Amino acid sequence: MDRISFLIRVLWASPNTLIGLMIGGVGMCFGGRARIRGRVIEFYEGGTKWFIQRLPHGQFTLALTLGHTILGQTDASLEISREHELVHVRQYERWGLLMLPAYFLSSIYMWLSGRRFYRDNPFEREAYDADGGEQDVSQTD
Repeated sequence: MDRISFLIRVLWASPNTLIGLMIGGVGMCFGGRARIRGRVIEFYEGGTKWFIQRLPHGQFTLALTLGHTILGQTDASLEISREHELVHVRQYERWGLLMLPAYFLSSIYMWLSGRRFYRDNPFEREAYDADGGEQDVSQTD
């Protein structure tokens, strides 16, 4: 039953995972690297790093998660942010294809209500709480 449950969670998150696989795959065409770690595929360096740095606040972003893929700037940034990003993997397993809209709507709500759109986002608060809460030297998604 555990395997079936895991398969369902993977399939539920798969639309977002596919986005991460496409970004990471293109990143590998431009010098990026990839590895499987546990139940996720991590992409880093090369084109993946270039992509992250072009996002809003990307120069401060260590890594970001899309389904069962984690896109990181470097090997070291993945090590630093791994626990935080694995919380996001579990969130994708719960929310599936609704995760990205829910995340962005939550950020918009935080911003409109005068709070910090990133740090006060409940998805981020859960991830920061799980990794000790103090990863403020960078922004992970």
